[in-house]
Amino acid sequence: MRFKLKKRLGQHLLSDNSIARSIVDALPTSSCENVLEIGPGVGALTKFLSLNNNINLKVVEIDPKIIELLKVNISDIDQKIIMADFLKLDLNKVYGKGKFSVIGNFPYNISSQILFKIIDYHHQIPNLVGMFQKEVANRIASKPGSKVYGILSVFTQLYYKVEILFEVPPAAFYPSPKVDSSVIRLVRHTNFELNCDEEILYTIIKTSFKQRRKTLKNSLKSLNLPDHIIKNEIFSKRPEELSPHKFIALTKKIERVRL
Repeated sequence: MRFKLKKRLGQHLLSDNSIARSIVDALPTSSCENVLEIGPGVGALTKFLSLNNNINLKVVEIDPKIIELLKVNISDIDQKIIMADFLKLDLNKVYGKGKFSVIGNFPYNISSQILFKIIDYHHQIPNLVGMFQKEVANRIASKPGSKVYGILSVFTQLYYKVEILFEVPPAAFYPSPKVDSSVIRLVRHTNFELNCDEEILYTIIKTSFKQRRKTLKNSLKSLNLPDHIIKNEIFSKRPEELSPHKFIALTKKIERVRL
């Protein structure tokens, strides 16, 4: 079957079996029997996931032509396919309210959006193993003080331990992308609660990073905080200097004045 990859969907098919196997082996499936693969393509990861009879696998794919090839390559996959745009998919219709792990060779043009959606469902998703553009993976894993530390870093690290597992060269894909890639693993923090108002926390993080070079005293002016709060030492720092835990501490201080 002949087909043309769609550039707008960011389709780069993983063609290296040893790398595909390593990605699948990195997913801690023992903690969760439900596994959702995002963007299976023609089955590079799916064929190894399908060998594990202990998992309840579902795959989300938007391209009907790719789905036809996936059905040819992977036997008995029909009932496991969800033809949908992952970003628009109601994940509660996949496994209900149950837990599920996520794996995938994510389209680079929407990988950050995918991750933000994963974070929205963090209560249900204990772990993730995914392929990202190297630059994005570094941002996700970066620490306070780094030039690339930002909103994506903070939101991810609020809920997950981030680990860059290995890099993947362009030659491992068809067609070869113009960038290097990295595989990362997220494992949700155990026995961890934010113990603060998440809506206020999100507002603080997003507002502060809109002007990341300014101190919090200036970047959070729009929140109209009282002077006695702003005098706290933490407001003399820039957002890129604050760890996720320090953002939580800041939120608790601001909660007291009831935004």
